[in-house]
Amino acid sequence: MGGLGFRHDQQAFIAAQVRSDRLHQLFHQSFSAVFGSFLAAVMLCGLCWVRFDHTVIFTWVGLLTASSMLRILMFVGYFRSPSSERTPQRWEKQYWVTLALSAGIWGAGALAVMPANDLLAQALVMLFAVGMSVSAVSCYSAYRFMTLASIGLVLLPCTVWMLFQPSAMQVGMALAVIVFASFVASATRKLSEALETAFRLTREMEHANRLSTYAAQTDELTGLKNRRAFFERAQQLFNECKHNRLPLCAVMLDMDHFKHINDTYGHQVGDQVLRQMGVVINRSFRETDIYGRLGGEEFAILLPDTSIDVALNMVEQLIQSIAGLMTGPVHRISASLGVAAMELGDVDLQSLMNNADKALYRAKARGRNQVAVAE
Repeated sequence: MGGLGFRHDQQAFIAAQVRSDRLHQLFHQSFSAVFGSFLAAVMLCGLCWVRFDHTVIFTWVGLLTASSMLRILMFVGYFRSPSSERTPQRWEKQYWVTLALSAGIWGAGALAVMPANDLLAQALVMLFAVGMSVSAVSCYSAYRFMTLASIGLVLLPCTVWMLFQPSAMQVGMALAVIVFASFVASATRKLSEALETAFRLTREMEHANRLSTYAAQTDELTGLKNRRAFFERAQQLFNECKHNRLPLCAVMLDMDHFKHINDTYGHQVGDQVLRQMGVVINRSFRETDIYGRLGGEEFAILLPDTSIDVALNMVEQLIQSIAGLMTGPVHRISASLGVAAMELGDVDLQSLMNNADKALYRAKARGRNQVAVAE
């Protein structure tokens, strides 16, 4: 059940990412459509200036100007908002409303300016309306129903009107538009499915890559960084602190008598002790600190921008937390720690870690369950 729940959560997360990808593409791909629809109407009116009613032209262009400004304001709001706020829940509805308003004005206006007895003007109006439909496919392809709604609002008023005209040519044009629209509807389905599949595959590959990267860098037993990942990140941190002249402390930790725990209670109990150690270490340090399991019962921690006194206070608290652990039959768990601060003579990370390791051995020699500072 746990595995099924995890897979369900994973699929839901990917689905949410795909939805956000579709919205992102919609806004980036359709910005030009705002100007295109307005310019198409102006060009149509210019071509048919002597054939259209000028009052209707000015009314139509005025309404299109208002709806275009509304859409531009929406785009500006989207692009100026932080990435965290560009969510489908916030923007999809706004986009639907402004698009429906703009497409509805375009379709109704095209019908209003179309002369009742001028076949050439009617053909030009239908040509521009079909051109608007083609542009809708390219602009709103990620949202199939948005594409269909836009096409319907632009084409239907003029097409339905022409279907009921007495001329065979008018009816023929209307039927041709209907046939064209049916092909477009089929194409939008295939295109939107292909885009969604591409988005999903991209996100699934990214998720799989993150999982594989995490698995390659994480110790499976404790959930901490493994030896390789720890030293890769530790080297970067060492270089940053040295370059910026920030203090850096290294801590080496080794569990006391761990072999005795394994030999006495078995490796399953020993593994459980290590898991608890991973939890305690993870809870005891800051996000800026680096910690990992180097192997066996040995752990390492790097504390950037931390003085030796602060580091000692942190590891003393860690020793107390470890002493409070109990795993089944194991009633006493302890660890020894060595702490070293970066000095001018530490030309590389290995020098700093060696100093902490030497301090660890002194803590062991003094009786274990304590902290020793590098000399």
